[in-house]
Amino acid sequence: MISNQPLVTIVTPSYNQGRFIKATIESVLTQDYPYVEYIIVDGASTDETAELVRPYERWLRFISEPDRGQTHAVNKGFALARGEIVAWLNSDDLFLPGAIGRAVEAFKAKPTAGVAYGGGFEIDEAGAIKQRFPFTQHFDLWKFIFTSNYILNQSAFFRKAALDAVGPLREELYYIMDWEILMRLGLYFDFAYIPEDMSCLREYGTTKTFTGGQQRVAEIRKILYEYTGQRFPPGVIVYGLDAYQQLWNAQIDSWPVWLNFAKRPAHKIVTKPAHTMIEWAGNRGQAWWRDMWMGPSAYTMLPQGRGEVVMRGMVPPIPGLERQIVRIRYRGRVIHEAVLGPGQFELRFRPPFREEQSPIFHIQSSERFTFAKAASSDDERVLSLRMTDFRWSEPG
Repeated sequence: MISNQPLVTIVTPSYNQGRFIKATIESVLTQDYPYVEYIIVDGASTDETAELVRPYERWLRFISEPDRGQTHAVNKGFALARGEIVAWLNSDDLFLPGAIGRAVEAFKAKPTAGVAYGGGFEIDEAGAIKQRFPFTQHFDLWKFIFTSNYILNQSAFFRKAALDAVGPLREELYYIMDWEILMRLGLYFDFAYIPEDMSCLREYGTTKTFTGGQQRVAEIRKILYEYTGQRFPPGVIVYGLDAYQQLWNAQIDSWPVWLNFAKRPAHKIVTKPAHTMIEWAGNRGQAWWRDMWMGPSAYTMLPQGRGEVVMRGMVPPIPGLERQIVRIRYRGRVIHEAVLGPGQFELRFRPPFREEQSPIFHIQSSERFTFAKAASSDDERVLSLRMTDFRWSEPG
């Protein structure tokens, strides 16, 4: 009997990761979804990788030959993939149980999606959980391109047809080829967010993210300039501060003993963690918060599409918000205006252009409130409404 379930291809790029690869393989082969093609693309490792893979060869395809690095290996694997859905899992990372099945169900539920992604955990070299990956949120294209990569690549699955449409990963990129391919896909396809933990990212001292420093920031700046046209979009500031914080603190930690007075907690000149900086740069009057609340001013960006733009949300029943005026601007000009009262709402408007690859809209609300005062909480955000959806009526 032929199944109507899609084949899923998982590609693992590998080079001298023998100490981790057994756990990676088993996290793929023990998934409860039965229709999986697994390809390991190894760059001719000189450690024990081949020996560790050998017992599993009946369930996977192992290619070991010189290549041009991780990105080339992933592209090679995707070119060989027969699956309708594909993903790559690095040779030191792990899938959590049920990850592949959840991705398949997400694509079924959202046929227009080119990418489905969920959350996950950061683990240390020994495999112990350090924390939940702190950035994952619903998909907001403006925030993703202008401020931060909040998608855990290990939890991202791609529709193969979508990848074929936008082209392969860029091999000249060393640090952010995963972010760039997701940006490219975001310009043309919907994304499906899965509110489940699906993978584990292993972080330790020799990983690229840890050792990238200034070179990684330079690559981020180059790509963000390509996509935004801005020399210093919020993302450059966010990742630049994070990198220079680490460099500065490492420098202070190397000071001689007689300067121990400086090694107190106060020496951490830039102390906010990266995800806090991302929340600040991405949301302080710029985009939706992760819980879908919106400030008085927000930017949002759509992939290519057709028809009307549909905006859905809710104005809370709070004194002062009985007459919330919402204005939507495109290139500085008001293209739609509506007066909203408390409760659920849906706005529809047709933009003043026939087709544009990635239009950016500026949404402004006339009234605002402070959550702490309205709900007797410690939340000091200044908000206007909760926006649950902003999309084309007809996907591109």
